Amino acid sequence: MKINLPTVGPIVGFTDPNQTRLFLRGELERDAHGLRRAFGVVRWRKLGGQKWSDPLFNKLSPNFDMTGVFAISSLTPSTVYEYQAGWFFADAELEKIEQINANLLEWPTPDADFTMSFKTSTTSTTGTRGYVVGSCRYLLRLFGGLWYDDRGDKVFRSVLEQIDKKKPVDALLMIGDQIYADDLNFVAPDTRLDQFLERYRTVFSQTYIQQLMARVPTYMILDDHEIEDNWPANADKQDRVTLYPHAIHAYQIYQSSHSPLFSADRVGRIEGTLSHFWYSFVDGCSEWFVMDSRTERDLSATPPTMVSETQLKALLDWLGNGSQLVKFVVTSVPLFPDLLNDADDKWGAFAEQRRLIIEHIRNNKISKVIFVSGDVHCSFVSKLTLDSDPSFSVHSVVSSSFFWPYPHMSKTEFAFDTQLTGIPGGNFVTRLLSDVYSDDNFARLESSLKGVDVNFFERKGGSLGPATKIKF
Repeated sequence: MKINLPTVGPIVGFTDPNQTRLFLRGELERDAHGLRRAFGVVRWRKLGGQKWSDPLFNKLSPNFDMTGVFAISSLTPSTVYEYQAGWFFADAELEKIEQINANLLEWPTPDADFTMSFKTSTTSTTGTRGYVVGSCRYLLRLFGGLWYDDRGDKVFRSVLEQIDKKKPVDALLMIGDQIYADDLNFVAPDTRLDQFLERYRTVFSQTYIQQLMARVPTYMILDDHEIEDNWPANADKQDRVTLYPHAIHAYQIYQSSHSPLFSADRVGRIEGTLSHFWYSFVDGCSEWFVMDSRTERDLSATPPTMVSETQLKALLDWLGNGSQLVKFVVTSVPLFPDLLNDADDKWGAFAEQRRLIIEHIRNNKISKVIFVSGDVHCSFVSKLTLDSDPSFSVHSVVSSSFFWPYPHMSKTEFAFDTQLTGIPGGNFVTRLLSDVYSDDNFARLESSLKGVDVNFFERKGGSLGPATKIKF
């Protein structure tokens, strides 16, 4: 059986010291009897090893756009593995496929385009971990959608070049607006499932992002443009029963499926049904809580709420777990500073829940907390302080956009050095620690128990200024 290269992927997803998730897509094809059956397959070995693992198979279902996720377990911490991943057609059930003699599988000749590698996480908390974070990658459709602009892919080439220069990346955090399904709400916005799926296939199969996600554990969370601009502010009843289910089904296939949300069965496949999109994971000296700041909003509540009570409690419990690790909290829209315009879509419009989060951190003296956000099409580092309590501080890293071909935001659009709204009895003020970079860019975070260094790089790889050092 001839193994074909994935049409999308592979994507290395959730990875800890002993396991990883691999995502790939095959192809949908019909014959005289209907849809042909397709199966994904992966194999792996330690880098430099001679013997491949037994192949792991998964059926690629048309219900999930011919994609599958493999849960590879029993791995060794801090170890580089090389792997091969592909798919094939076969007129058989999965149970029969799993009995195939591995020698009958015709793998392409190993080369740089087919044999890839990933590294498992570490059990040590004493070293440094490196992350690339960013958001908002607009993919411009031209000539009626027949041609796609590839300028946004260059940012991922720059990350790959840094990796090749021995600047390792332990995880890639894509923190919202991985697609722009609404095309700015005026150029043929996606409304049907097939349109959302085509959008993801195009975005995730461009050359450099495909190469990067095949090498680096990648974690994602949505913001509004995976559905429509400022969702759900402009949604009507029809949008909630047609647009939203289509957008979220595509989101679960391409962004949630390889996350920590799904558990793995004993034969290496994911299982379960999602009840929420937020999640957490641990990586060496760092732990991450990735919030869903979009789909749980209740604008009719008094006061309005950004997240459900269940998610809020989970976040507060996680913040107070006593781990002493660096705590990164991903929220697709910035927790602070406030914006002078478009504030209704940000945390300032949900001041009561923001107050609960900030006061929980302060009252429980939780240290090493850094909020990581995107959305606003500029980048900077800031610090929330309280004049009456010098021991309190919380930091924020905003990293946006990967690519945005229109005017970016600037420093004058934020309320720096001004009291944060909605927290009575205190003078919580956001202090700017870096320049505000109004360029396409990505951020690198170098995290250790002693502090975090933040560097911003423009789309073609040039440094945007000196490192901002957050010390603990």
